[in-house]
Amino acid sequence: MTTKSNEELLRSEIEDLKRQLAEQKNPAAGGRDREPAGPSGRTLAVLAMLVIALVVAGFFMGYLPRQRREQVLAAESKAESQDLPVVNVARVTRSGLKTSLVLPGNIQAVTEGPVLARATGYIRKRYVDIGDRVKEGQVLAEIEAPELDQQIKQAQAAIDQANSSVQQAEAAVQQARSNENLARVTAERWANLLKRGVVSRQDNDTAQMQYEAQQSNVQALEKAVAAGRSNSSAAQANLARLNQLQEYLTVRAPFAGVITVRNVDSGVLVNEGNTLLFRIAQTDRLRTYLNVPQVDAQAVRVGQAAFLTIPDLPGRKFNGTVARTANALDPATRTLLVEVQVPNSSGALMPGEYAQVDLSVPRSDPPLLIPGDTLVVRSDGPQVAVVNPDGTVHFKLIQLGRDFGDRLEVLSGLEEGQQVAVNPSDAIREGVTVKPATAAKRP
Repeated sequence: MTTKSNEELLRSEIEDLKRQLAEQKNPAAGGRDREPAGPSGRTLAVLAMLVIALVVAGFFMGYLPRQRREQVLAAESKAESQDLPVVNVARVTRSGLKTSLVLPGNIQAVTEGPVLARATGYIRKRYVDIGDRVKEGQVLAEIEAPELDQQIKQAQAAIDQANSSVQQAEAAVQQARSNENLARVTAERWANLLKRGVVSRQDNDTAQMQYEAQQSNVQALEKAVAAGRSNSSAAQANLARLNQLQEYLTVRAPFAGVITVRNVDSGVLVNEGNTLLFRIAQTDRLRTYLNVPQVDAQAVRVGQAAFLTIPDLPGRKFNGTVARTANALDPATRTLLVEVQVPNSSGALMPGEYAQVDLSVPRSDPPLLIPGDTLVVRSDGPQVAVVNPDGTVHFKLIQLGRDFGDRLEVLSGLEEGQQVAVNPSDAIREGVTVKPATAAKRP
């Protein structure tokens, strides 16, 4: 009401001012024109007061209510934001074009074998010990076997006896052939006499049968000669075996390498084929077997580069190469057996060591990566809670790749740059609005 009264008073003063100005421009009849008089001080003061009153009224009626409304809206917005659940989010990133696949493995020698005693006897002298590097054919030890010499002499005598038996059988064959010839001539004569009727048929049959008996005797003696020769060959083979065993009395290295095991010493009794004398490993080139998961099996190729690291040798890497693969997955573990060979001319690596093998696996389409604590496993499959730009939550099914422990590969279901909730609680449901907060980066 006060504001309206002020406005009416202001309009009244303005009307009076206009009337005064009109009277100054139109003087009364019969007089001459007067000079226009300026507004009085009272009028100016009233105008100034009215203007100030209007400004004050506008301030209190316009600006202050608007300011109060904005404060109320801000307070309401703040209250609503404080009521929303705060959720830590992480962005979906993409892995590099070349990812490293680190797998454990045990280093083994490419060639390793035991050296067994091939002759029974006593160790006369030992020439090597564990850790010694030997060449192929180098003498490792000598075995003393006196009974073997006696067996060789016995075998030689058996050969001589067999040869004598063969000679006797051959002489008997010669005699039998002579008797055969005599029986043949006699049989022919008796046959001619029978034709002439000089002798009886019985006498002729007797002569013929004697001839056939001599033929059978010759054949039997020839078989005896063949058996004697076989016995002589067997005796010679036995002698060759014993001579070979005598060569085994000198134990030699089958290949170049390092003595890793020594089980005997001088004077120890060893048995043929049972006693382990030494074990030799070829260490100039080593190999490591790996079990590559199925998801990376297609990326491993023969000739691919690999790097070995040993926990006991920090800061050092050993270059290797994929020598061969099994070309088949183990149905129990769904892994591919891979052999990596590493040159070891310096001898820094030793068989039996534990190693970490790094296979650089290139990928044409690198997968996405999410933190491991964003995964939600439900009955319908693995999924994550995606926080949209407006703060709403939407659960999406994903297809997982490799598991790095703190990170997971996602093959499908997400896009790069999306925000996913970290450790979503039961309050995070489909369609709810949340207040996202960037999760702290892991060291």
